[in-house]
Amino acid sequence: MSDSPAAGAVRNPDLLGIYCNDHLAAATGGIELVSRMIGVHRGTPYEARLEQLLDELREERAGIRSSMAALGLPVTQYKQVASWLGEKLSRVKLNGHLLSRSPLSDLVEFEFISTAVLAKRAGFETLREVAAVDGRLDADLLDRLIAQADKQHDWLADVRREVAARVIGGDPGPADAAADS
Repeated sequence: MSDSPAAGAVRNPDLLGIYCNDHLAAATGGIELVSRMIGVHRGTPYEARLEQLLDELREERAGIRSSMAALGLPVTQYKQVASWLGEKLSRVKLNGHLLSRSPLSDLVEFEFISTAVLAKRAGFETLREVAAVDGRLDADLLDRLIAQADKQHDWLADVRREVAARVIGGDPGPADAAADS
């Protein structure tokens, strides 16, 4: 493939810019959330995997930025700031505990990050489709990030079930295919 974009490869660059900035902002929020989750789960079996997830999220955010740069799409800083602030504000929620952390917070956070990984994966798939017709994008990187998101979601789906069983009750056994998607 040549380094120049194929004719018509990016039909709506303004919309692609908005889309990529939304995913970049979500990545920033995810990094903030997982950073906080590491502190909460320090010394637990989840700590090492959350540390790994944080490293991967930072790498993925860099991949989104490099994809945007390759396509000549500007980063809108206000979305980054809004996402960062939104994550901080999300800590103030009605969860049954006024002055302490509720066990429900663990469940909600693992559910949220698990769902966010699926959305992020969809974003990488969209960029991968663009890469198929636009040589400016690194298709191999996007393939690797899609596979990485799959591994992240597999682990997070298991943890989400464990936490749900601990907090609410039930059996955290293996989920069927519908529960993992």
